[in-house]
Amino acid sequence: MSNLTNPASDWVAIALLGKPRGNRGELTAISLTSKPERFDSVERVYLSGHDQPFAVEEIWDHNGSLIFKLEGIDSITDADRYRDCEVRVPMSERTALDPGEYFHSDLIGCQVIDLSTGNSIGTVADIQDAAGGGLLVIGDDILIPFTSGLCKVIDVANRRIEVEVPEGLLDINRP
Repeated sequence: MSNLTNPASDWVAIALLGKPRGNRGELTAISLTSKPERFDSVERVYLSGHDQPFAVEEIWDHNGSLIFKLEGIDSITDADRYRDCEVRVPMSERTALDPGEYFHSDLIGCQVIDLSTGNSIGTVADIQDAAGGGLLVIGDDILIPFTSGLCKVIDVANRRIEVEVPEGLLDINRP
């Protein structure tokens, strides 16, 4: 499996590498997951822009920052070549979610249906992190809170989210 032959949709980014740390080729990283325990079992990763997999020697937390030590990266100079790379794993290795949790990538592209009319409001283009469950971004100007109070049916397999929209919500951000 290689980054060059598999489409981006086959991968999930779990961290973003930063600057080298120490002189053994370690790299700082920012976690892109809300489940820090997912790093406990990672044995192999792929880095954006690089075709070969990297065996993980060790991943640990240091003062709130992740530190990656990957096999074959053994100096500051080696490590600096990988600065700003995404750390990826195959989609099949995504971490398990608790009931009621969803991957952003599974929500993007879902049709949002107004339960009161049966009409499509639009397609989820993005997710904005916000207090609570975040906001579904639909088109250019519609924001719907991603909460169980509004999002009544979430069917990622069929790419559909059914919502109960309070009166006026769809007009808030429109010009």
